[in-house]
Amino acid sequence: MADLTTDLAGLRLCNPVMTASGTFGYGLEFQDFVNLEEIGAVIVKGTTLHQREGNPYPRMAETARGMLNCVGLQNKGVDYFCNNIYPRIKDIGTNMIVNVSGNTPEDYAECAARIGQLEAIPAIELNISCPNVRHGGMAFGTTTEGAASVVKAVRKAYGKTLIVKLSPNVTSITDIALAVQDAGADAVSLINTLMGMAIDAERRKRVLSIGTGGLSGPCIKPVALRMVYQVAHAVSIPVIGLGGISSATDAIEFLLAGATAVEIGTANFVDPAITVKVAKGIGEYLDRHGFKSVREIVGLVD
Repeated sequence: MADLTTDLAGLRLCNPVMTASGTFGYGLEFQDFVNLEEIGAVIVKGTTLHQREGNPYPRMAETARGMLNCVGLQNKGVDYFCNNIYPRIKDIGTNMIVNVSGNTPEDYAECAARIGQLEAIPAIELNISCPNVRHGGMAFGTTTEGAASVVKAVRKAYGKTLIVKLSPNVTSITDIALAVQDAGADAVSLINTLMGMAIDAERRKRVLSIGTGGLSGPCIKPVALRMVYQVAHAVSIPVIGLGGISSATDAIEFLLAGATAVEIGTANFVDPAITVKVAKGIGEYLDRHGFKSVREIVGLVD
């Protein structure tokens, strides 16, 4: 059988399939459905320096071939994670990665520093789609300067593998990718959700409590695939592809476009075992086409 092991910026993954933050809890919630050690990496839900209540309900809505959410990074803060969650996940035999969010570069850096002290957490993923409170709420990831400011601050405070999750809600995602690479990122993951809206025609009201939310699911895959292809051809660091992946074929398309690994998000809500099914499907594809390693197909589409 083909070799699925993947080197992601120094991290050894048993296969290139990862879970997307916010769709897989802390991994513990899925243990009844899937062997977590058969997943290349589990990225746990977003963690912030202080506790966040999230947005009011309703904060999720179905769309054609996807969903909208405005959960708002609800979590109990990094100290709760370190004291209560970490002891329960530290012995799971795969890469447990924490998604980090914040309102200022200092918030990000302090949160990352505390997670950096946890021996069994080998990497973090920075969510730079958060609002920059110093600049009127504009997301850090929408400008090269904002994105770089967060990465630079975190890089000074955090010495392990640093993945930066990019927002698609920008003019040029390659410019943002190059900026975070220059600022010290070890890898980038893309795309985060696209901004969208749902309206209830009968009630003549917006469906989500804050009006807009992040669009995810199969409907965004063509956009995500295009952006992954562009970024993979622009940067020299590994690219993790995500956005609408719900089958092995979807994942393979991202690998062919240049992604070293992939993340599965919304599809976890449909099939909680989709990650291991996709990993198995990638292996079957490689065997069927005579490839000895998954590394042979990365970026094969020029």
